[in-house]
Amino acid sequence: METAQRFVGRTAIVTGAGSGLGRAVAARIAAEGGAVACLDLAADAVQETARAVGGGARAYPADVSDPASVKAAVEGAARELGRPSVVVTCAGVGKFAHAAEMSFEDWSRIIAVNLTGTFLVVQAALPHLLDGGGSITTIASNAGLQGVPYGAAYCASKGGVVQLTRSLAAEFLARGVRANCVAPGGIKTPLQRAFELPPGGDPEHLRRLMTPLGRSKPEEVAALVAFIASDEGRYMSGAIVPFDGGLTI
Repeated sequence: METAQRFVGRTAIVTGAGSGLGRAVAARIAAEGGAVACLDLAADAVQETARAVGGGARAYPADVSDPASVKAAVEGAARELGRPSVVVTCAGVGKFAHAAEMSFEDWSRIIAVNLTGTFLVVQAALPHLLDGGGSITTIASNAGLQGVPYGAAYCASKGGVVQLTRSLAAEFLARGVRANCVAPGGIKTPLQRAFELPPGGDPEHLRRLMTPLGRSKPEEVAALVAFIASDEGRYMSGAIVPFDGGLTI
């Protein structure tokens, strides 16, 4: 079966593109004809993604928690690849920790990357999206929809992404910019390895995060993102779409 070509003539900005879901999304959009600006703090990894994806993909090393870094990357992509009309914010970090013991540094880093980073990328891209229309797809988590033991910072950051997305959808619906959010459960990506039980943590507390369907593949989530971001998803805005094997039934 031939791959759909839903992004021909379009430029997409994909954060967290150095690995995992971000890399899968970049590959999917490029395979469908899009020019992809691959953003990630890991310079070598994001360069490898751009090489592997091929086509119109280019790497832009960037720290999504740094406004100047984000703006430079987005403006560089607009200048070199054309007006961005698709934004997908996959960059994320996380870890489990006892809430009573979590360091301020860990809390701040998770909020800075997952929530503030999402906002900064969207903010930098909005002038381009508003100049002709576009689509924003944020990546939250089922942890933004339900409580997760040992996940205070991660839940807070992803819950913030959910509400940020709703606010963006409400503000820009009449101006030709759609905003939607995908909330995955477990994905087979390097990020999952960061979620180890903290010392003394009870594994029984994590049973609520398990589903008979196991973990999803990055490519499966990327396929959903591509639908939402394409014209086939034109009637979606403000949607929060769980993709978690039934955890939030």
